[in-house]
Amino acid sequence: EVAGGAVRIRGETLGIMGLGRIGQAVALRAKPFGFNVIFYDPYLPDGVERSLGLQRMATLQDLLMHSDCITLHCSLNEHNHHLINDFTIKQMRQGCFLVNTARGGLIEEKALAQALKEGRIRGAALDVHESEPFSFANGPLKDAPNVICTPHTAWYSEQASIESREDAAKEIRRAITGHIPDGLRNCVNKEYLLLAAQWSGIDPAAVHPELNGATAYRFPPGVVGVGT
Repeated sequence: EVAGGAVRIRGETLGIMGLGRIGQAVALRAKPFGFNVIFYDPYLPDGVERSLGLQRMATLQDLLMHSDCITLHCSLNEHNHHLINDFTIKQMRQGCFLVNTARGGLIEEKALAQALKEGRIRGAALDVHESEPFSFANGPLKDAPNVICTPHTAWYSEQASIESREDAAKEIRRAITGHIPDGLRNCVNKEYLLLAAQWSGIDPAAVHPELNGATAYRFPPGVVGVGT
């Protein structure tokens, strides 16, 4: 009774919605477990499926109809808000599993809750939610069976926190040593960032100690090192 509803992965079809960097990583990890992997992504050029050894679905409906488990890996925009709703759920295979680690707004949670109660969706695993911080007790999924909810906290791991601080320090060090930050995106006239810095007026002692060790970089005129 405890294992009721369990299925064997080998031979099942995993449908990936959105085959970007994360979607591709999921596909490569799923295949060794015996999943047949299909995907739908209207933004990818033709031929990607051949290089990855995957099967591409021409439409979203095709993906829904042929998947035993669907996992979402797409960004949220005005066109795909509540992409998983009562209408699209009815196009899924009876007893399909649903996984969402992308954006909460992709799923209409009321429709998902109803589908879980009726058994149309066998189980759901959600790391993202329409309202965050997530409150299981107050949301539409509170009475739904066979749902696992996690609090969208992978970014707060110890390793991620360390990497974030290190990346920030590296970018600041690049800026104060006369380089355009590597992580700069969609910035207009970024070349003027270099002209705006008055290097001769920088007090090295005012630089945070975490930025020590920048001696391998080219220092601007008047700056002989980074603060101690």
